[in-house]
Amino acid sequence: MADLDKYRNIGIFAHVDAGKTTTTERILKLTGIIHKTGEVHDGESTTDFMEQEAERGITIQSAAISCEWDGHRFNIIDTPGHVDFTIEVYRSLKVLDGGIGVFCASGGVEPQSETNWRYANDSGVSRVIFVNKLDRMGGDFYRVVDQVENVLGANPLVMVLPIGIEDDFTGVVDLLSRKAYVWDDSGLPENFSVEEPPADMADAIEEWREKLIETAVEQDDDLMEKYLEGEEPSIDDIKRCIRKGTIALDFFPTYCGSAFKNKGIQLVLDAVVDYLPNPTEVIPQPITDEEGNETGKSAIVDPKEPFRALAFKIMDDRYGALTFIRVYSGVIKKGDTVLNTFTGKTERIGRIVEMKADERVELEGATAGDIVAFVGLKNVQTGHTLCDPKHPGTLEPMVFPDPVISIAVAPKDKAAAEKMGIAIGKMVKEDPSFRVETDEDSGETILKGMGELHLDIKIDIMKRTHGVEVIVGAPQVAYRETITQTVEDSYTHKKQSGGSGQFGKIDYIIEPGEPGTGYVFESKVTGGNVPREFWPAIEKGFEMMTAKGVLAGFPCLDFKVTLMDGASHAVDSSAMAFELAAKGAYRQSMKKAGPQLMEPIMKVDVFTPEDHVGDVIGDLNRRRGMISGQEAGASGVRIKAECPLSEMFGYIGDLRTMTSGRGQFSMEFLHYSPCPKNVSENVIKETKEREEAAAKK
Repeated sequence: MADLDKYRNIGIFAHVDAGKTTTTERILKLTGIIHKTGEVHDGESTTDFMEQEAERGITIQSAAISCEWDGHRFNIIDTPGHVDFTIEVYRSLKVLDGGIGVFCASGGVEPQSETNWRYANDSGVSRVIFVNKLDRMGGDFYRVVDQVENVLGANPLVMVLPIGIEDDFTGVVDLLSRKAYVWDDSGLPENFSVEEPPADMADAIEEWREKLIETAVEQDDDLMEKYLEGEEPSIDDIKRCIRKGTIALDFFPTYCGSAFKNKGIQLVLDAVVDYLPNPTEVIPQPITDEEGNETGKSAIVDPKEPFRALAFKIMDDRYGALTFIRVYSGVIKKGDTVLNTFTGKTERIGRIVEMKADERVELEGATAGDIVAFVGLKNVQTGHTLCDPKHPGTLEPMVFPDPVISIAVAPKDKAAAEKMGIAIGKMVKEDPSFRVETDEDSGETILKGMGELHLDIKIDIMKRTHGVEVIVGAPQVAYRETITQTVEDSYTHKKQSGGSGQFGKIDYIIEPGEPGTGYVFESKVTGGNVPREFWPAIEKGFEMMTAKGVLAGFPCLDFKVTLMDGASHAVDSSAMAFELAAKGAYRQSMKKAGPQLMEPIMKVDVFTPEDHVGDVIGDLNRRRGMISGQEAGASGVRIKAECPLSEMFGYIGDLRTMTSGRGQFSMEFLHYSPCPKNVSENVIKETKEREEAAAKK
């Protein structure tokens, strides 16, 4: 039986280009999984095994790998840093027990680091921090520590100090042992010596060591008392306190080094063993019933408990469909039958594999705490719970954000049409933030995603992985509609044409709701004029209509319908009659309620060299952007703004032109906001023209 104390399920996450994948490569080399490290900039890293990842030098999918260090088993997930793939980070964090947050020594705490950090806080994941790229120009360990404190509002517990900076960076001093780890110039991670630290660092070492011990002993009142009386605790006691505080998220042990130059990684691996929790030390996942209500039970990480696991990622590769599973409790073996609580159907487990990036190692079974992949499951999707059929129970499902951008695609020829349907089906299964629908009027296939890059990659995967050539339309913004005025109205649905007729009369109030409330229905009918059994039909009738607003056919948000009164007929009234009355009422009254178009506003974070700040701000203003702040850093300025998505298409090209190729930006959805009149009129006009063109076809 596996010893769960020796398990560490960890993720590596950070902003794009902070060096997560390079750090993962070095960990795999040190743990003996690979013998030659592949570089991201050469397109040869182990975890970036998709063609698109190798070419662009970014991580798109999270990749899972297992390895061993110091007698402990690590299940590592290397997650993407680009904001369009945040969903990958989110769903990986749901199944991890700990993480390594990688920060660039010159870039510091960048926008995506903030988002990932927020997700990790929400998921209660303990972390150690690794400040990478200390050999880079402008690398400053102490500045990043300061930013972690001020920008993220976190408490970094400095465990090592760097020896030298930029080109002179040679190693680190471990504050607990007061020993220096110095690497030679060979670039090999194993070529280091442990020696006395440089004499000129003595004061800094003592100052930071004192801070470290003071913070650690706060976890143990007895130790703290002794320490205040002048007795220094043993290193084992300090480590015990650090472990306790790290798991409680009171602070985050902070290390530094250069993954590319192979300096400082071993200490981070030791920290994962010493300070990050094993699966049994994490708050167990609550179990819910079929309606999503908590049962008061939890999936305790124990092989003796009934089997429960969460599917957190679906991946199609050249060998077939892989379903990545985190086993929370119990044991699973090849040939066992499991229940999918979402579909209510059972599936037989054929093959179980452990992943070494895109290579597979066949397993006979898996136990609580494991992260493995099942091969060939039919109806399992991300967020589904698999469990023992005799002990059903659902683990907390994942919630995914709605897409904000869409494009229309059409196959180039008839042969491509069938292949496109299959390819899109597989891609939707793999990525819950990628949606597809068919436009009823034009028959076009609409792909929806989290950003331009997200959809760009999907088209690329379709072309290369699935061999489907498609014609791509211009990107479309996911507008919404709402209302601004309260309307009190009445509607009667009456139909008499031989036999039994249809009759339903409703008196109602439609009013604007609070932002984010969606559609709300309430009935204040008394006295039975509208019998209670018809209320759900009225609610459903209005709800079905919310998919299409009266201005330009976009979904309608944030309004409340209150049913006040009405009338029914003993023979002719039915649920269908009242549902049709509600639909007619929506069409009649929404036009009177001051309908308004809403556009998605994005939180934009732009990095630019100092001499281009004026150009960048001017350009953002032209794009109807509101500047919310700017921060000067060592190598440039970060500008924060809120901009409508419709104005941000193609922005990366313009930004690079303005900043001589040195600017970067990221954006994520913030909220919906009313459209200015001129923009609204244009959108409505374009939508009508598209509908007319589709009708002519």
